[in-house]
Amino acid sequence: MNILIVDDEANIRKTVKMYLKNHGHVCTLAGSIEEALSCSKLDRFDLAFLDLRLGADNGLDLITALLGDNPELKIVVMTAYSSVDTAVSAMKLGAFDYIGKPFNPAQIDVIVAKAEKIRNMENRLAVLDSDMQSLHPDGVLDSANPAMRRILQMAHQAAVSDAIVLLRGESGTGKTVLAKAIHQWSSRAGAPFGVVSCPSLSPELLASELFGHVKGAFTGAVRDNPGRVAACDHGTLFLDEIGDLPPAIQPQLLRFIQDKEYEPVGAAGTHRADVRIIAATNVPLEEAVCQKRFREDLFFRLNVFQLEMPPLRERPEDIDRLAAGMLQFFAQKNHKTIRGFSPEAVQALHAYNWPGNLRELRNAVERGVILAVADTVTLEHLPAALSNRASVGSPDQLCTLSELEKHHIARVIALTSSLQEAADKLGIDQTTLWRKRKQYNL
Repeated sequence: MNILIVDDEANIRKTVKMYLKNHGHVCTLAGSIEEALSCSKLDRFDLAFLDLRLGADNGLDLITALLGDNPELKIVVMTAYSSVDTAVSAMKLGAFDYIGKPFNPAQIDVIVAKAEKIRNMENRLAVLDSDMQSLHPDGVLDSANPAMRRILQMAHQAAVSDAIVLLRGESGTGKTVLAKAIHQWSSRAGAPFGVVSCPSLSPELLASELFGHVKGAFTGAVRDNPGRVAACDHGTLFLDEIGDLPPAIQPQLLRFIQDKEYEPVGAAGTHRADVRIIAATNVPLEEAVCQKRFREDLFFRLNVFQLEMPPLRERPEDIDRLAAGMLQFFAQKNHKTIRGFSPEAVQALHAYNWPGNLRELRNAVERGVILAVADTVTLEHLPAALSNRASVGSPDQLCTLSELEKHHIARVIALTSSLQEAADKLGIDQTTLWRKRKQYNL
């Protein structure tokens, strides 16, 4: 663990540091409240040993400030003037434990083991909470397709190392799900898994999201933000759509990958974090390098272990199983009893090209389950893009303008993750989209 030792006696600081360092921990020393606050601003600690008598100062005054910088910090108060009253006061302020001087190595071992166990439990709970919030039955981790099975085998092999993994493939092929699986298969499974979507924020906000910022760094920065890199220390950070990473952020990411060092926005000091990087892209990074939109040295750093996710149209043998799993998932979620798909619906699922891949299939099945009134999802319950594929949008067939609009709106809805995103793609507001959906029964 990363441990802060705050004591005004140099011999105690050095002795405790030497003992903890010999047991595999990293220690930082501070002899005063000012030094401790400075260390807390520059680094993120798992555990702090805090002496209550710091010269003329009271160590109790430091507890609130340290927890303000890092609410997850476990503070162990230590003092030669131990009493029930001071222990209660420390606990009320948020201290994790209490130890009286003089103490022996066995007492240190017990406290450190307890703090480490609780930290690991908190990390696991955070991972489980993230998984519950993003639960979806994409079925990426099982396949009858030979190419996909090879990808999964190589992903297992890559997981046991700390190598950077670059996931490539069209949008919706399940790159995020595979990234989570690689994390779970790795030795970092007990630590956090974070996701940052590179094109979702401006360069300034993305830098803050990744590397954090200090209070007052920019307008609206009313408190310190540790950032995703710090939050994923000892874990994995997934950078989605890395090809859209703004040029201004690329040198900072390259530095972090090379040296494990970074600087929060507005901070004067350098921070370190042990984070594994998994990146994903649906665009050819080689072309972005040629067009000077992506740094060549960053591309080479990211392209250590590359996995190409096949599109759903190249996995026809998986469609029945994937659709069936999704159907059962959404039937249970919507408290329905649904037996399966009608023969016409199954035929449409196989005939469609699935440009939106697993995400589009998921949306289509969810829509079918919601609209089904009996125990079977029929062709009419599926999106118009599937049921009208033979008659609408084909260059050899003529259709009315309203039919074309209906087909296009249905297709955009199927390919996007929210109605707001669909409205943005169509260039209309969400109210207009709602009216069009009602008009076309979408």
